[in-house]
Amino acid sequence: MPSATVPHIFDQSTRLLRYRRAKALRQRGGSANWLDGDMIEDFLDRIDFMNLSAGSARTLGHVSASLNTELSKRGFDVVSTDLGAFDEEQIWPIQPADYIFAMRTLSTLNDVPGALLHIRHALSEGGIMFAQILGAGSLPTLREIMLAADGDRPAARIHPQIDNQAASALLARAGFSKQVVDSRTLTVRFSSFERMVADLREQALTGILADRPPPLSRRGLERAREAFETRRDADGKVAERFEILALTGWR
Repeated sequence: MPSATVPHIFDQSTRLLRYRRAKALRQRGGSANWLDGDMIEDFLDRIDFMNLSAGSARTLGHVSASLNTELSKRGFDVVSTDLGAFDEEQIWPIQPADYIFAMRTLSTLNDVPGALLHIRHALSEGGIMFAQILGAGSLPTLREIMLAADGDRPAARIHPQIDNQAASALLARAGFSKQVVDSRTLTVRFSSFERMVADLREQALTGILADRPPPLSRRGLERAREAFETRRDADGKVAERFEILALTGWR
């Protein structure tokens, strides 16, 4: 897609910094990793359900060693690529692969149609892309808490999100011969506002908007904590919802 038509929604330098911080924390051990764990399990379930033949596989994004290990156990020839190794919005400088697994990459790119087009071209004939992203409807509790924190001067703090219909249209626009989009809900319960923020930070889920919102004031942070407290359930925890979209496209 011509760069003149691409909206500048996300700051890619900040995106890379968030990813590298999360990766470093994961390598040290003890950091939150429940979102990636859920996505990896879904990838593997799809492989088994579809009874896929082993082949060359490229993994990209928030991929832990467990996905690569499990793919290798199933006979796949795996090459894993870190975010930042190349520009995902340009032609991928790789040999075509039978399978591409993109985890949490597409929803934080500015040129999603272009990125999908390049993924399709990076597939072998008949190859399959599996992608997972956070979709529309994610983080409703945090959205409400941030609105309460900002008071009468609300700021855009939650990323724009892609829904099922838009994802299907994007896959078709990129020229995939067949596409499937489905969703599932992951509910996570937090004991404190600080734990919620820490879990998001440890998984590179904090904001990377190019138009950065102002930092919360001390009073704003107090309001955020107060809003969190009002949402506690009987077990004393607050539930947050993550809508995960699984995109599958055949070249």
